[in-house]
Amino acid sequence: MTTVITFGTFDVLHVGHLRILQRSRALGDRLVVGVSSDALNMSKKNRQAVFSQDERCELVANLRCVDEVFVEESLELKRQYIEKYAADILVMGDDWAGRFDEFNDICRVEYLPRTPSISTTAVIEHISGMAGGNA
Repeated sequence: MTTVITFGTFDVLHVGHLRILQRSRALGDRLVVGVSSDALNMSKKNRQAVFSQDERCELVANLRCVDEVFVEESLELKRQYIEKYAADILVMGDDWAGRFDEFNDICRVEYLPRTPSISTTAVIEHISGMAGGNA
């Protein structure tokens, strides 16, 4: 059985998230997803997530392509997470290309292209614009 692991914030879940998770799952038999903790998200993005880590975990866990979800507490713990879940493949978006190549010693590292023209920031900005009557 091939286990794939990936990580992300997955705030304001959108089709880009769904597609990368589906493509990740297609690489193996089991998909494990690390969802950034609220604190990690704040340190990475310098803003609070719209949804709490518990809500984001619940949303991701209920996607058909996802087999297991856990809270990612720190970027520095990636190696331990890969080992704990016995991952054969680490998948990240290509905006992280090269950043996790150090893990090639314990698993295959794949960087998948992001869905063009969609991002959580863009979705939040669009919703904010609609709320302000600019839609």
